[in-house]
Amino acid sequence: MALHIGQPVDHSFDEPLGLLSDCHRRIEHFLTVLRTYASLPSHSLTREQKLEIQDALAYFENAAPRHTADEERSLFPRLRQSDHPDARKALEVLERLERDHEIADLHHRAIDELWRRRLALEELPPQEMQELRDRLGVLQAIYREHITAEDNEVFPTAARVLSRSELLEVGMEMAGRRRRESDESV
Repeated sequence: MALHIGQPVDHSFDEPLGLLSDCHRRIEHFLTVLRTYASLPSHSLTREQKLEIQDALAYFENAAPRHTADEERSLFPRLRQSDHPDARKALEVLERLERDHEIADLHHRAIDELWRRRLALEELPPQEMQELRDRLGVLQAIYREHITAEDNEVFPTAARVLSRSELLEVGMEMAGRRRRESDESV
């Protein structure tokens, strides 16, 4: 099933942990799109495939940074403030996840530039195509571990240690980030 930016999600802002997990499915999907088409010769890419690539690039440029902000500005600080023993155990994981965000961002910038050049030029030199495939492989490995840690450790811990009102605040902040961006684009 193809995913598209703006497509309805399974969870609402009233269920921020589920919504963050929904974002993970989109990250996995769009990364798979980029990896799959990176292995095809440029001349064989169809118009629809090029549009899928552009959707994936737009997702990582626009939606993925909001997801990172949702975690780093809303969820992680609340876990750090909790004095629940489970939250304290999660602190080490949170530090690793924040480093993952920084490393992933570097790869995303390079991948975006390579893909946009490939789409504009139709072909890249072999060493740049190899760099594109290598970076996508590294990024997929980072996300595999990162998403597993969040879905299986951090989000369940947050569900246990944060109150319903704290989780609703996280959801309101997430919604607010998206409203501000849509207001700024008008």
